[in-house]
Amino acid sequence: DPPRFSSGTEINESVLGTGFWHLGEWVHSPVDTRKDEADRFDNMIDVMSKTFLGMTVACARCHDHKFDAISARDYYALSGFLQGSHFRLVPFETIEAHRKMAGRLAAIDDAYDSRLQAVSPGRIDRDHPTSDGSDGTIETGQISDGGFRTLVNYACVRPDEYLQDGFIFGQRPRRRGEWVALRNGADGFFQMPFDAAMNDPFWDPVVNHVQTSPTSMGAFHPEAAAGRTLLTPTLELSSGHLFCLVAGAGQIFAVVDSHRLLAGPLHRETLVQVTPQDGDTVHGDDGCQWPARWVEMRIPRYIGNRVHLEFTPSPRWRFAVLKVVESASGAAPPPESFSRVVDSTRHAESVAPVLEQWCAERQRLAEEMPTRSALAMAMVDGTGEDDRILVRGNASNPGEVVARRFLEALDGPDPLQIDSGSGRLELANRLTDRSNPLLARVLVNRIWHHLMGRGIVATTDDFGVLGQSPTHPQLLDHLATYFLENGQSMKRLIRYIVLSSSYQMVDAVDPAAAAVDPSNSLWHHKPPRRLQAEVVRDTLLAVSGELDLTLYGPSIPVHVTDFMDGRGKPTAQGPLDGAGRRSIYLATRRNFLSPFLQAFDAPTPFSTMGRRNVSNVPAQALILMNDPLVAQLSEQWAARAIRERPDGVTQRLTWMFEAAFARPPHDHERALAENFLNSRAAEQSLGFNDPSIWADLAHVLINTKEFIFLR
Repeated sequence: DPPRFSSGTEINESVLGTGFWHLGEWVHSPVDTRKDEADRFDNMIDVMSKTFLGMTVACARCHDHKFDAISARDYYALSGFLQGSHFRLVPFETIEAHRKMAGRLAAIDDAYDSRLQAVSPGRIDRDHPTSDGSDGTIETGQISDGGFRTLVNYACVRPDEYLQDGFIFGQRPRRRGEWVALRNGADGFFQMPFDAAMNDPFWDPVVNHVQTSPTSMGAFHPEAAAGRTLLTPTLELSSGHLFCLVAGAGQIFAVVDSHRLLAGPLHRETLVQVTPQDGDTVHGDDGCQWPARWVEMRIPRYIGNRVHLEFTPSPRWRFAVLKVVESASGAAPPPESFSRVVDSTRHAESVAPVLEQWCAERQRLAEEMPTRSALAMAMVDGTGEDDRILVRGNASNPGEVVARRFLEALDGPDPLQIDSGSGRLELANRLTDRSNPLLARVLVNRIWHHLMGRGIVATTDDFGVLGQSPTHPQLLDHLATYFLENGQSMKRLIRYIVLSSSYQMVDAVDPAAAAVDPSNSLWHHKPPRRLQAEVVRDTLLAVSGELDLTLYGPSIPVHVTDFMDGRGKPTAQGPLDGAGRRSIYLATRRNFLSPFLQAFDAPTPFSTMGRRNVSNVPAQALILMNDPLVAQLSEQWAARAIRERPDGVTQRLTWMFEAAFARPPHDHERALAENFLNSRAAEQSLGFNDPSIWADLAHVLINTKEFIFLR
């Protein structure tokens, strides 16, 4: 299926959904990378299975589930889909436009290369062997003592193993003798002296917009590699002595067990900078004799671990990758030499006009290309892998391999048919298939929960044995069927529910019904609901007139009080009122959570929470009474009331009650408010329009139960 685009644009919104996999806990430089990966996958599977299936699949990491029909094999079958997936920052605003550009660019380059090969006197044999008479291939397979094995060779890589994040390395490796661009301009073309994957200067103008973040990925900077990275297939290290045959300048990163957060010296050997050497040039002055050299990466501590390499060119430099080999002894492979590609035809009469035309056509295409995009977390496919069962969940005790598949209780024991890649697409297709009895029911139950205050299944994240049974199973089936038959539209389902008599019930309690159903499980009335933490804060901003309804934009940094301390305390902090932005735009830092939001049961951001706690504790009254934000917004609400209703007390009180409670004051409330204002004015010898006495009244209204409850 095609991705979903933002209305009227080519902004890919679908790819943003893959970022939810990474919204969990990550650890900088763990000692045991395999255990760290197992813990991260545990969190990912836990969130995914609760969210879409209402099942606690992560309970089967160490053993078969004690209560539900979920085995350890089910857990590790799902883990395999994550083994073949990698973290990336995706330029989602331009990725689809660049995808089309890449196809057009490849067609242009292939056409002009064919013309040049036809007209160039002294045409080059693309299958020409290396100068030592061999075909350049090192023995592939198991490593032998004192020998080498080829991990990837871009002279003969399969199409499904030519992996990259972005498009700068083209749709395939470049072949020896093929005309390519080393830099932009008619004099920037040359003939490849070897088979290699190489980035194209066409993409050099592309710039990613990076939002400043208080956190760091450590020594590895994914924003610099976003959309500019070549990935090798995943492999298991035998000796840990890797050698990469490369030319040009760039960065090589060995991603061990999907670990990326390099802080301090630990694991720093997985990152190697390849600097230019004599003969390397981005200008291609002698590009036909561009030297390739072996770059060493010694990572023997990771023997037996899963690794893939990522190659990222330095800005404005070409980076050619020929092959990667592993050495048994640690000795470097023999130097590789290549026959000189005689480039005497560059200025030949038959070649020069073709190069001019080629350059002009590439330039016209470049003028159509969007060059700037914001970045977002997402996933990119790697090599398809099946995971091993970890005996008792111990990463140091792997067992048998389990093929990737869906839960056996829902889909049988057979593996999914996966053509290539991680298989996440096949898993998503199976998960959303209409024959899956859980997805639609879990989703409509969540919507019912958010609209009504309690789900038909109260345990929204657990439809299993330990979860609660549905109070209205036929209603749950009906809503799930309605959802599926109406295009799986959430908007239609919400409209259907809110127009029902169930949603429109009042909170009046029938004594006869309460005697039969005191807990209101059968919904004979609609109980009052306390506002969620974020809604309480947004309501304060709204009544004060300080709420900024601007959509999108960067997160607002956390406001750190003097009483908040801990590891990683930010040096710069956000404003007390969060710049007036809605709570959804406030940055969240696990070590510095908002005390105001926590008081009203905002969940700690460590795992999924389909049903929030709803408490009634003294801390809530205390924070509404004493919090500096509440005091500040009370003053601003009072100033707004005086400004917008200057004509009299009655009109001003009515306006304030309508703003706070969506109703005018009752007669006794109006009398109490007027008495309060009179007494405060008399006590402080102030005029009746003084903002301070109205700020006190605003503070009183905020501290009423009706302000934070919805009836």
